[in-house]
Amino acid sequence: MTLLQAAVLGVVQGLTEFLPVSSSAHLIVVRDLFGWDSGAAEIPFDVVCHLGTVLAVLVYFRDDVSALVAAAPQMVMGHPGQTARLGRLIVIATVPLALTGWFFADVIGRLRTPAVAAAALSVGAVAMILAERMGSQRRASASLSAAEAAGLGLAQAAALVPGVSRSGAVMTVALWTGLRREEGARFAFLIGIPAILGAGARTAWTLGSTGLAEYTMVLLVGFAVSGVVGYLAVAGLLRYLASHSLAPFALYRLAVAAALGIWLVV
Repeated sequence: MTLLQAAVLGVVQGLTEFLPVSSSAHLIVVRDLFGWDSGAAEIPFDVVCHLGTVLAVLVYFRDDVSALVAAAPQMVMGHPGQTARLGRLIVIATVPLALTGWFFADVIGRLRTPAVAAAALSVGAVAMILAERMGSQRRASASLSAAEAAGLGLAQAAALVPGVSRSGAVMTVALWTGLRREEGARFAFLIGIPAILGAGARTAWTLGSTGLAEYTMVLLVGFAVSGVVGYLAVAGLLRYLASHSLAPFALYRLAVAAALGIWLVV
């Protein structure tokens, strides 16, 4: 992998990690389209780019994150404060992804194909359109029940399948539960922090034990580019969702899925 490839993939990751269009699907498409073989660095590179985007979330939501950290003792003690309750909901929503990633990592790795991505993009688009039409969009994330938080966590776990989109899946289910669009996006970004950090920690162990130090510069470029672009994507998406629907993203997903289908057939 060259530094230019790392920069391009970092831009793709930074944009599509937060837009509900699936970062994994776009990374697969870009790599296959240009014939870029990342070799042993592919999975570590993807996770390092995810770490760049989680840094973007930490910076953008620094006030929320600081409040959650300060409320950690109250969260553990079961105090009823709004921030402590939100923290407990985030923990609940993180569990399904952690368990799925731990027990099904090998299966998920075999799903990283254009065909799977195309199918998941299509299914996700239909679900997104239905949620837009039927969701009430009146609630804030702090009003979620534990069961609803677990449901959002299952949506995040499903996004381990390429093409589903972590943010897209969580925002779609959030609409079904009645959350406002921007609240669903905010919750999706916040529950992504522990999930992505966990994946990063696991990969860091792999990096230290499999001799991937030769890819250090490539990984750093991907991290930096995805972080900067990711921050801009978060800010832009939240501003957009305050007054617009997810319909354009659903249509885009269908267009990409159709293009992938034609590409695979031809």
